[in-house]
Amino acid sequence: MLIKLIVELVIGGLCGYAANRIMHGKTDDVLLNVILGLVGGVVGGVIGNLLGVGGGWITGILLCIGGSCLVVWLWRKFIK
Repeated sequence: MLIKLIVELVIGGLCGYAANRIMHGKTDDVLLNVILGLVGGVVGGVIGNLLGVGGGWITGILLCIGGSCLVVWLWRKFIK
């Protein structure tokens, strides 16, 4: 249980970092990247389920990065 949580936090952080780089982010705030990555993972998972896409861990990571990009865009549009 604890190991799974740590792995999810690391993957979420990496997806948030990747989304920040893809979206040409100027911030290197690790905590913000982790939070946006985790939220993006949830958003990407929901979108994937609605579209009927899923199955493997590569698909999950791509959905997480895509969802993170969407969350980063929304963050910049409405928060900053």
